[in-house]
Amino acid sequence: MATPPLRLAVDAGPLYGHRTGVAVAVDGMIKALEQRDDVAVEPYIVSFRSTPSAGHRRLPIPGLVASQLWSRIDRPSADRWLSGVDLVHGTNYVAPPTRLPVVVSVYDCWFLAHSQLATPVVQRAGAVLRRAVRRGAWVHTSSDATAEAARSLLDTDRVVTIYLGPPPAPAEGAQPIRPHDASPFAGASFIVAIATEERRKALPLLIQAFGLLVANQHDNHLVLAGGPGNDTDAVTAAIKALPPTVSARVHRLGRIDDNTKQWLLRHAAALAYPSLDEGFGFPILESQSAGTPVVASRAGAIAEVAGPAVVLIDDHHPEAFAAGLDRVLTGGVDRLGLIEAGYRNVKRFSWEQTANGLVDLYRKAMEAH
Repeated sequence: MATPPLRLAVDAGPLYGHRTGVAVAVDGMIKALEQRDDVAVEPYIVSFRSTPSAGHRRLPIPGLVASQLWSRIDRPSADRWLSGVDLVHGTNYVAPPTRLPVVVSVYDCWFLAHSQLATPVVQRAGAVLRRAVRRGAWVHTSSDATAEAARSLLDTDRVVTIYLGPPPAPAEGAQPIRPHDASPFAGASFIVAIATEERRKALPLLIQAFGLLVANQHDNHLVLAGGPGNDTDAVTAAIKALPPTVSARVHRLGRIDDNTKQWLLRHAAALAYPSLDEGFGFPILESQSAGTPVVASRAGAIAEVAGPAVVLIDDHHPEAFAAGLDRVLTGGVDRLGLIEAGYRNVKRFSWEQTANGLVDLYRKAMEAH
């Protein structure tokens, strides 16, 4: 007699709204799991603002209320809404109180290590995560660097690294689209940074480094692509601090769609990635797939994920980052070798391997439970 598939309640909340790196991860995990015969995925959301997609269930509690309650007490339990489920996978740092086995995905630990810099909503997410771990939840991390931090910050050994797959390739027939406001830098040499304007991404440092680069007679532009965040004011101040002739070469596009991102990566001279911490780093793999060299800080999982196909900056200061960009722009490194190494590096990652690892983790969590 065939073994019935595991029934998995999987948080699909990140798929609603703007597509972030977490959304790419959750979309990839759900689609890969749905390809298997040994699991049955039952996506859920905790939100009254979004209309559930077909096949998605809504837990009947507003997200803000759930955040406030679950950060302090283990009620209301989600068990009444998840009947027949074998395991709950909280894909976005949090999971509801339940008597079921639980796996929680943690992509980076910046907000745990620097809670004083986090918003109240993010601080509550950290509290919900800690409560889930104390109840026995297993933690899925997307890199060994994050796993090490999670073991220390969450005080648990129930942590397993399972790499994510590569970012999705452009849809067949999709054409990269030049941003409508690209006129000042289209056709010129430009550096691109793809990141939300949050402190962890260290964009003010990049802007300062760009100022030093241009002062060294580089005829480049800097393109910042990403939505506002908790460092938006600092990004604005850093741009204003540049000489007018230099600040005119900094172009802030805000949020962009996938086709625009592909155009930027295919035309950029380099991707700049000065993050203070990173749990995986999809833009690195996207850049490598597009044949664009990467200059990044040695922080979090960046070296682990980027492999040998990256110029790593050990000293987190503008002068050091400017020097790394200079090496790529002036031939101080083997540019073609870096690009070829990038193509090879992306092939290390697959969503099928991700799903295999997750199912192994689910079974381990159920046995331990």
